[in-house]
Amino acid sequence: MQTITWTDFEKVELRAGTILEVADFAEARKPAYKLKVDFGEFGIKWSSAQITRHFTKQELPGRQIVGVINFPKKQIANFMSEFLVTGFADEYGDIVLTSIDKPVPNGSKLI
Repeated sequence: MQTITWTDFEKVELRAGTILEVADFAEARKPAYKLKVDFGEFGIKWSSAQITRHFTKQELPGRQIVGVINFPKKQIANFMSEFLVTGFADEYGDIVLTSIDKPVPNGSKLI
């Protein structure tokens, strides 16, 4: 593990956002959803997330998540991902979302 400085950590824009919409992402190589997320003053952004094992499309809207919003956009199949959805791999390698226990304003920075 590489050690980083506090200044390094501060460069990562880990922000709270609320999922507005969820769509299937049939073109992705691995099962995934397209997520439309409101990051408050930072706008509404789209990303792809391989979270289909633990979450249905119906249970995700309204849920607050943590995303990295200052990575460059990344093309995944025919889709442009605008932020990185954060999560942890379970014992099988399936992704569990990083979520927020109590509501915070969209766009809040993880500190």
